[in-house]
Amino acid sequence: MAKTDRLKIIQELQSKRNSLVITYITSTRPGAEVAMAMDSIRKIYDHIIAHKKSGKEMNIDLVLYSNGGDGTVPWRLVTLLREYSKKLSVLIPFRAFSAATLTALGADEIFMHPMGMLGPTDPTVSNDFNPPVNPAEPQGKKKGISVEDVTAYINLIKEDASITHEDELVQAFNKLPENIHPLALGNVKRSLAQSRMMATKLLSLHMLTSADEHPIQEIVDSLTSKLYYHGHPINRIEAERAVGIRTIAKPDTIVEDLIWNLYLQYEEEMKLESPFSPIFEFMQSFPQLATGQKQKKPKASAKLVYIESVHKTDLNVLEYEIIGAMDPNGIVNTQLLTLFQGWTIE
Repeated sequence: MAKTDRLKIIQELQSKRNSLVITYITSTRPGAEVAMAMDSIRKIYDHIIAHKKSGKEMNIDLVLYSNGGDGTVPWRLVTLLREYSKKLSVLIPFRAFSAATLTALGADEIFMHPMGMLGPTDPTVSNDFNPPVNPAEPQGKKKGISVEDVTAYINLIKEDASITHEDELVQAFNKLPENIHPLALGNVKRSLAQSRMMATKLLSLHMLTSADEHPIQEIVDSLTSKLYYHGHPINRIEAERAVGIRTIAKPDTIVEDLIWNLYLQYEEEMKLESPFSPIFEFMQSFPQLATGQKQKKPKASAKLVYIESVHKTDLNVLEYEIIGAMDPNGIVNTQLLTLFQGWTIE
């Protein structure tokens, strides 16, 4: 009944708002977090076209929940939605961080539930030149570098350590390349410039006059550098009064309840409150595992992304098995076997 319950809420929200409601929900489940990505836009387009066949002009409401992702997604997603809508609104029941915040900036209005949160848009970047997470595996997973960590180091030297002499500043700056590849630092600068450009372009879609240029830069400055901490949660009051986002709108209590109840349906269906832990799942299935015994947990699935409207339900799913065994020291080792990971229709 889960899908039936969700579609009932979507239909109620759509009727109340006189809009096409599309949900875009990415997993924030610990251990199975999924980023906003370009492949989602292709799926969202199908929902738009399905509704367009009715011949009705449409307002579009995007119900968005995500910790963020690919910094190029917001521009392509917003421009696509705006091309087909008279009015674009983003409805935020809970988290909409990083790239999700950028997406909201491009909307004509942002409806935030009291639990709704935006976040700073300073990127955390990773490429082949970043330092490895494990120094013993230099070709393994790379550490992410926060743009604000780099700029905060420079400000620490200048402001808190009161080092202002040019030679001393150069010495302090040269400490960075000793630990971080210069091209990784260059990527930090490029990513920051891209994030600022993206935010400016998205705001300029609806803040069109020359008088808006200064407020746009104030908003961009606040989101990329003035909040200092990438995980800072921005509630709807702060978003409007401190950050200066003019498009923040407070939904009435009916809409508030609908978007929150819809989020709770996804939270339960995607197990967003439960960490994804293969070893925990394995031990639940085989609590009495003997030393040297090898077992395989039957096929299971994790729901990673939902894109849904009254027209259809697109689901990105991971199907997997878990193989495990206990070694002579009593330590259980497991291996996750991916059977399928991709889009399907629910």
